[in-house]
Amino acid sequence: MDNRINKLFLNKNKNILSIYFTAGFPKLDDTNLIINELENNNVDLIEIGMPFSDPLADGPIIQRSSEIALNNGMSINLLFKQLSNSKIKTSATPFLLMGYLNPILQYGIEKFCSNASELGIDGLILPDLPMMEYLDSYKIIFDKYNLKNIFLICPQTSEKRIRLIDEHSNGFIYMVSSSSTTGGNKEINIEQENYFQRIKSMKLKNPIIIGFGISNKDTFSKACQFANGAIIGSAFIKAIEKSENIKIDIEKFTNSINFI
Repeated sequence: MDNRINKLFLNKNKNILSIYFTAGFPKLDDTNLIINELENNNVDLIEIGMPFSDPLADGPIIQRSSEIALNNGMSINLLFKQLSNSKIKTSATPFLLMGYLNPILQYGIEKFCSNASELGIDGLILPDLPMMEYLDSYKIIFDKYNLKNIFLICPQTSEKRIRLIDEHSNGFIYMVSSSSTTGGNKEINIEQENYFQRIKSMKLKNPIIIGFGISNKDTFSKACQFANGAIIGSAFIKAIEKSENIKIDIEKFTNSINFI
Protein backbone atom coordinates (compact mmCIF):
# COMPACT_ATOMS: atom_id res chain seq x y z
CA MET A 1 0.00 0.00 0.00
CA ASP A 2 1.26 3.47 -0.86
CA ASN A 3 2.33 5.83 1.86
CA ARG A 4 2.33 9.59 1.30
CA ILE A 5 5.81 9.94 2.82
CA ASN A 6 7.24 7.83 0.01
CA LYS A 7 5.18 9.72 -2.56
CA LEU A 8 6.49 13.04 -1.26
CA PHE A 9 10.14 12.05 -1.73
CA LEU A 10 9.43 10.58 -5.16
CA ASN A 11 7.97 13.89 -6.31
CA LYS A 12 10.26 16.29 -4.46
CA ASN A 13 13.74 15.57 -3.15
CA LYS A 14 14.97 18.96 -1.97
CA ASN A 15 13.84 21.98 0.06
CA ILE A 16 11.22 19.89 1.86
CA LEU A 17 9.73 21.92 4.68
CA SER A 18 8.34 20.00 7.63
CA ILE A 19 6.57 21.93 10.38
CA TYR A 20 6.05 20.61 13.90
CA PHE A 21 3.31 21.90 16.18
CA THR A 22 1.94 20.71 19.50
CA ALA A 23 -1.66 19.51 19.44
CA GLY A 24 -3.87 21.52 21.79
CA PHE A 25 -1.63 24.60 21.67
CA PRO A 26 -2.01 27.53 21.93
CA LYS A 27 -5.71 26.67 22.41
CA LEU A 28 -7.25 23.25 22.79
CA ASP A 29 -9.28 23.47 19.58
CA ASP A 30 -6.55 24.94 17.34
CA THR A 31 -5.35 21.57 15.97
CA ASN A 32 -7.42 21.45 12.78
CA LEU A 33 -7.10 25.18 12.15
CA ILE A 34 -3.29 24.86 12.22
CA ILE A 35 -3.37 21.76 9.99
CA ASN A 36 -5.57 23.56 7.44
CA GLU A 37 -3.39 26.66 7.35
CA LEU A 38 -0.14 24.67 7.02
CA GLU A 39 -1.69 22.84 4.09
CA ASN A 40 -2.97 26.08 2.54
CA ASN A 41 0.60 27.39 2.67
CA ASN A 42 2.02 24.32 0.91
CA VAL A 43 4.06 22.90 3.82
CA ASP A 44 5.38 19.55 2.59
CA LEU A 45 5.21 17.47 5.74
CA ILE A 46 3.23 18.08 8.94
CA GLU A 47 4.27 16.75 12.35
CA ILE A 48 1.65 16.77 15.07
CA GLY A 49 3.17 16.68 18.54
CA MET A 50 1.38 14.64 21.19
CA PRO A 51 2.02 16.55 24.42
CA PHE A 52 3.75 14.62 27.19
CA SER A 53 4.64 15.58 30.75
CA ASP A 54 8.30 14.57 30.43
CA PRO A 55 9.44 15.38 26.86
CA LEU A 56 13.18 14.65 27.18
CA ALA A 57 14.24 15.57 23.64
CA ASP A 58 12.36 18.84 23.52
CA GLY A 59 13.72 22.26 24.31
CA PRO A 60 12.03 24.78 26.64
CA ILE A 61 9.69 26.27 24.01
CA ILE A 62 8.19 22.92 22.99
CA GLN A 63 8.18 21.72 26.60
CA ARG A 64 6.16 24.76 27.55
CA SER A 65 3.75 24.21 24.64
CA SER A 66 3.28 20.62 25.86
CA GLU A 67 2.56 21.81 29.36
CA ILE A 68 0.00 24.34 28.11
CA ALA A 69 -1.64 21.74 25.84
CA LEU A 70 -1.93 19.24 28.70
CA ASN A 71 -3.37 21.94 30.98
CA ASN A 72 -5.82 22.76 28.18
CA GLY A 73 -7.00 19.14 28.36
CA MET A 74 -5.25 17.57 25.35
CA SER A 75 -4.94 13.76 25.31
CA ILE A 76 -4.48 11.04 22.70
CA ASN A 77 -8.22 10.32 22.80
CA LEU A 78 -9.11 13.96 22.24
CA LEU A 79 -6.48 14.38 19.52
CA PHE A 80 -7.88 11.38 17.64
CA LYS A 81 -11.38 12.81 18.01
CA GLN A 82 -10.18 16.15 16.58
CA LEU A 83 -8.36 14.45 13.70
CA SER A 84 -11.49 12.47 12.84
CA ASN A 85 -13.03 15.85 11.92
CA SER A 86 -10.04 16.92 9.83
CA LYS A 87 -9.25 16.45 6.15
CA ILE A 88 -5.96 14.63 6.69
CA LYS A 89 -7.21 11.31 5.33
CA THR A 90 -7.92 12.81 1.91
CA SER A 91 -4.99 15.23 1.90
CA ALA A 92 -1.96 14.83 -0.37
CA THR A 93 0.27 15.97 2.51
CA PRO A 94 1.93 13.34 4.72
CA PHE A 95 1.20 13.54 8.45
CA LEU A 96 3.33 12.27 11.31
CA LEU A 97 2.60 11.96 15.00
CA MET A 98 5.55 12.75 17.25
CA GLY A 99 5.63 11.85 20.90
CA TYR A 100 6.85 9.45 23.53
CA LEU A 101 6.32 5.76 24.05
CA ASN A 102 4.72 5.66 27.50
CA PRO A 103 1.33 7.27 26.64
CA ILE A 104 1.10 5.05 23.54
CA LEU A 105 1.75 1.89 25.56
CA GLN A 106 -0.91 3.01 28.04
CA TYR A 107 -3.33 3.56 25.16
CA GLY A 108 -2.43 0.18 23.65
CA ILE A 109 0.05 0.08 20.80
CA GLU A 110 -2.03 -1.90 18.32
CA LYS A 111 -5.14 0.16 19.05
CA PHE A 112 -3.06 3.33 18.68
CA CYS A 113 -1.56 2.26 15.34
CA SER A 114 -4.92 1.09 14.02
CA ASN A 115 -6.66 4.35 14.96
CA ALA A 116 -3.80 6.53 13.72
CA SER A 117 -3.74 4.74 10.37
CA GLU A 118 -7.52 4.94 10.04
CA LEU A 119 -7.33 8.71 10.57
CA GLY A 120 -4.72 9.14 7.82
CA ILE A 121 -1.45 9.26 9.78
CA ASP A 122 1.56 8.13 7.71
CA GLY A 123 4.23 7.64 10.35
CA LEU A 124 5.44 8.02 13.92
CA ILE A 125 8.46 9.70 15.49
CA LEU A 126 9.10 8.28 18.96
CA PRO A 127 12.54 9.44 20.17
CA ASP A 128 12.53 7.11 23.20
CA LEU A 129 11.60 3.91 21.32
CA PRO A 130 14.75 1.73 21.29
CA MET A 131 15.58 0.42 17.84
CA MET A 132 15.86 -3.26 18.82
CA GLU A 133 12.61 -3.09 20.79
CA TYR A 134 10.92 -1.66 17.70
CA LEU A 135 12.34 -4.39 15.45
CA ASP A 136 11.54 -7.20 17.91
CA SER A 137 8.10 -6.12 19.13
CA TYR A 138 6.52 -3.29 17.17
CA LYS A 139 7.67 -3.36 13.55
CA ILE A 140 5.12 -6.02 12.68
CA ILE A 141 2.33 -3.78 14.04
CA PHE A 142 3.62 -0.63 12.31
CA ASP A 143 3.86 -2.54 9.01
CA LYS A 144 0.35 -3.96 9.43
CA TYR A 145 -1.06 -0.42 9.55
CA ASN A 146 1.33 1.04 6.95
CA LEU A 147 2.96 3.42 9.44
CA LYS A 148 6.56 4.47 8.93
CA ASN A 149 8.76 4.52 12.01
CA ILE A 150 11.14 7.47 11.75
CA PHE A 151 14.50 6.90 13.44
CA LEU A 152 16.66 9.72 14.76
CA ILE A 153 20.43 10.05 14.38
CA CYS A 154 22.69 12.61 16.06
CA PRO A 155 26.37 13.63 15.88
CA GLN A 156 27.31 10.84 18.32
CA THR A 157 25.55 8.07 16.38
CA SER A 158 28.14 5.59 15.10
CA GLU A 159 28.45 4.82 11.41
CA LYS A 160 27.53 1.20 12.15
CA ARG A 161 24.28 2.25 13.81
CA ILE A 162 23.49 4.78 11.07
CA ARG A 163 23.90 2.03 8.47
CA LEU A 164 21.62 -0.23 10.53
CA ILE A 165 19.01 2.53 10.82
CA ASP A 166 19.24 3.13 7.06
CA GLU A 167 18.73 -0.58 6.45
CA HIS A 168 15.59 -0.70 8.59
CA SER A 169 14.06 2.62 7.51
CA ASN A 170 11.58 3.02 4.69
CA GLY A 171 10.43 6.62 5.06
CA PHE A 172 13.17 9.09 5.92
CA ILE A 173 15.84 9.54 8.58
CA TYR A 174 15.49 12.38 11.08
CA MET A 175 18.93 13.90 11.47
CA VAL A 176 19.24 15.79 14.75
CA SER A 177 21.52 18.75 14.09
CA SER A 178 23.21 18.77 17.49
CA SER A 179 23.37 16.88 20.78
CA SER A 180 21.27 19.47 22.60
CA THR A 181 17.49 19.68 22.83
CA THR A 182 15.30 21.41 20.24
CA GLY A 183 15.10 25.15 19.79
CA GLY A 184 18.78 26.08 19.85
CA ASN A 185 20.90 28.56 17.90
CA LYS A 186 19.81 30.84 15.09
CA GLU A 187 22.64 29.76 12.82
CA ILE A 188 24.41 26.56 11.82
CA ASN A 189 28.03 26.35 12.95
CA ILE A 190 31.02 24.74 11.23
CA GLU A 191 30.90 21.70 13.50
CA GLN A 192 27.32 21.03 12.43
CA GLU A 193 28.23 21.57 8.77
CA ASN A 194 31.00 18.99 9.07
CA TYR A 195 28.56 16.54 10.60
CA PHE A 196 25.99 17.19 7.86
CA GLN A 197 28.67 16.69 5.22
CA ARG A 198 29.82 13.43 6.85
CA ILE A 199 26.30 12.02 6.74
CA LYS A 200 25.75 13.24 3.18
CA SER A 201 28.94 11.52 2.05
CA MET A 202 27.66 8.20 3.46
CA LYS A 203 25.14 8.15 0.57
CA LEU A 204 22.34 6.56 2.58
CA LYS A 205 19.43 5.03 0.68
CA ASN A 206 16.80 6.92 2.70
CA PRO A 207 16.09 10.64 2.40
CA ILE A 208 17.40 12.82 5.24
CA ILE A 209 15.52 15.60 7.01
CA ILE A 210 17.43 17.81 9.46
CA GLY A 211 15.77 18.96 12.68
CA PHE A 212 16.60 20.81 15.92
CA GLY A 213 17.84 24.40 15.64
CA ILE A 214 16.28 25.12 12.23
CA SER A 215 14.45 28.36 12.82
CA ASN A 216 14.54 30.73 9.84
CA LYS A 217 15.25 31.10 6.13
CA ASP A 218 19.04 31.00 6.58
CA THR A 219 19.20 27.86 8.74
CA PHE A 220 16.59 26.15 6.54
CA SER A 221 18.52 26.95 3.34
CA LYS A 222 21.82 25.83 4.89
CA ALA A 223 20.32 22.53 6.11
CA CYS A 224 18.86 21.90 2.65
CA GLN A 225 22.35 22.06 1.13
CA PHE A 226 23.15 18.83 2.96
CA ALA A 227 19.79 17.07 3.18
CA ASN A 228 16.43 16.71 1.45
CA GLY A 229 14.80 19.18 3.77
CA ALA A 230 14.44 20.41 7.33
CA ILE A 231 12.01 20.50 10.24
CA ILE A 232 11.03 23.68 12.05
CA GLY A 233 9.40 23.30 15.46
CA SER A 234 10.30 25.74 18.23
CA ALA A 235 10.37 28.80 15.96
CA PHE A 236 6.91 27.94 14.62
CA ILE A 237 5.53 27.35 18.14
CA LYS A 238 6.90 30.76 19.11
CA ALA A 239 5.29 32.37 16.06
CA ILE A 240 1.79 31.16 17.01
CA GLU A 241 2.07 31.25 20.81
CA LYS A 242 0.44 34.65 21.29
CA SER A 243 -1.20 34.82 17.90
CA GLU A 244 -4.38 36.83 17.53
CA ASN A 245 -4.83 35.58 13.98
CA ILE A 246 -3.27 32.15 13.41
CA LYS A 247 -4.16 32.19 9.71
CA ILE A 248 -2.18 35.39 9.06
CA ASP A 249 0.72 34.39 11.32
CA ILE A 250 1.15 30.97 9.68
CA GLU A 251 1.13 32.58 6.23
CA LYS A 252 3.69 35.15 7.39
CA PHE A 253 5.89 32.46 8.96
CA THR A 254 5.93 30.11 5.97
CA ASN A 255 6.52 33.01 3.57
CA SER A 256 9.51 34.06 5.67
CA ILE A 257 11.13 30.65 5.07
CA ASN A 258 10.60 31.01 1.30
CA PHE A 259 11.07 27.27 0.80
CA ILE A 260 9.38 26.37 -2.50
